Amino acid sequence: MDQAKEMAKIAFEALEDKKGENVCAIDISSVSVLADYFVIANGNSDSQVRALVENVEEKMHKAGYAAKETEGHRSGAWVLIDFGDVIVHIFDRENRQFYNLERIWNDGKRIDDVNEL
Repeated sequence: MDQAKEMAKIAFEALEDKKGENVCAIDISSVSVLADYFVIANGNSDSQVRALVENVEEKMHKAGYAAKETEGHRSGAWVLIDFGDVIVHIFDRENRQFYNLERIWNDGKRIDDVNEL
């Protein structure tokens, strides 16, 4: 398994572990140089968004992957964690619907099951 796919799988599972809603990944490797995967989820509350962020960071760290940048951690509305080849987006429900990254990146391949990674 290549590194980007492994990272996406770890992030996906970390989001599912903390009951993230509508967890999905988008393989954008053929349509962008930004990253290979976006992994996206939303939480029901600020505290759940924080728990999702913390679990992703912890699981990725244990696997040997450090975040290059984290944005929006204080707001709880949209947190972006950049791991280089994988960018994790964690939203509250309202902002996920508003920004609708799945629609914007619909040229990529959407993955709704971690086993498809």
